[in-house]
Amino acid sequence: MFFICKMLSSENLWFIIGIMLILDFYVFLALRTVTTANFIRARVFIYSLFWIISIAIIILLISFHYNPSFRTSKFFRNYVFALMVGILFTKIIAIIFFLIDDIRRVLFWIISKFNTKTTLTNAANNTTSNYISRSVFLSWLGLGAGATFFSTFLYGFTNKYNYQLKKIKLSFNHLPTAFKGFKIIHISDIHSGSFQNKKAVEKGVKKILEQQPDIILFTGDLVNDKHDEMLEYIDVFNQLKAPHGVFSILGNHDYGDYIYWKSEEAKKENLEKLKQIHAQMGWRLLMNEHVAIKKDNDAFALLGIENWGAKAHFPKYGKMKDAYKGTEKYTFKILMSHDPSHWDAEVRKKYTDIDLMLAGHTHGMQFGIENPYFKWSPIQWMYKQWAGLYEEGNQKLYINRGFGFLGYPGRVGILPEITLIELS
Repeated sequence: MFFICKMLSSENLWFIIGIMLILDFYVFLALRTVTTANFIRARVFIYSLFWIISIAIIILLISFHYNPSFRTSKFFRNYVFALMVGILFTKIIAIIFFLIDDIRRVLFWIISKFNTKTTLTNAANNTTSNYISRSVFLSWLGLGAGATFFSTFLYGFTNKYNYQLKKIKLSFNHLPTAFKGFKIIHISDIHSGSFQNKKAVEKGVKKILEQQPDIILFTGDLVNDKHDEMLEYIDVFNQLKAPHGVFSILGNHDYGDYIYWKSEEAKKENLEKLKQIHAQMGWRLLMNEHVAIKKDNDAFALLGIENWGAKAHFPKYGKMKDAYKGTEKYTFKILMSHDPSHWDAEVRKKYTDIDLMLAGHTHGMQFGIENPYFKWSPIQWMYKQWAGLYEEGNQKLYINRGFGFLGYPGRVGILPEITLIELS
């Protein structure tokens, strides 16, 4: 939401609206192409509906910029704005096909200037009584692709609480004997400010408890911006218990960096209250520090740092040196670090004895394709490691796809995740 607000700054708003109007006009031309055979009344209805929706989106966009209550409205942020973005991407997808047709026609027009044979013109348009023209075909194809995307986008709304349990066994050479079969529940990115169905969230918490984990680890982003987003859900997440405890860290959204504060003191107070909520739920918040997890006569080091992102626009509050100090004596180490880019940027370079790093942050972009043979999401263009397990030498990284959601109130292909890790 922070990046959207920056994008909609006063200097950008009207430029974006201008671009949107150009896109609307371009889509309208294709819509007019495929409806020429319709009755006049049908065409009037279709055209009117198209422009009513397009103009309504622009009005809402302006309202979002100038009316702060729209930016703080959970319903508006979760659904209205998401629909606006969904419609925009639908048009962009359709336009790709329209561009193909326009480029094709321009090329044939250029060729026709050097060749007077009428066959080229006919080939460009392919308009005969027996065949649909290529222009109409590509227009229909573009509209169909856009409609398919938008339908999928809407379907994703039904998946935002469809928690999937990912079970994975990880083998380590230095694992102390007592921890063989040790069960870790890893969750991340709760984003309580986006929730609107408490009972559905409770089902997710119940699924966690059903696994009877030895320890529960949460890797950041408890809220979207403010501590009070969590107040309604304290009595849900304080149910999380495990024999070796519940441990947590902060994510980039937990600091309140992405909204306006009246003063720096108000922002600091918000963060302190959020820390208190962790304690109130019985979670041990690790702030650039480590603890020893003991079982029988064995122990391993659990490190937790504040957010540290390699990307320039994400904060680097984490202090790995502070968390690592004193862990040298432990043969096995687990690091909780919210942003997976930290693994390549610092952990693998300087801390080669970190056996396992747990992260979140990416959400798998909440949109993609996953099956046993193939995994894809647009987020991979930004993050080399973005979901699931990654291994380099003796070190492992696991990225949870997120328990909650942000921005888009849905999931397509990349479902909300509860990870059960068994050590061996």
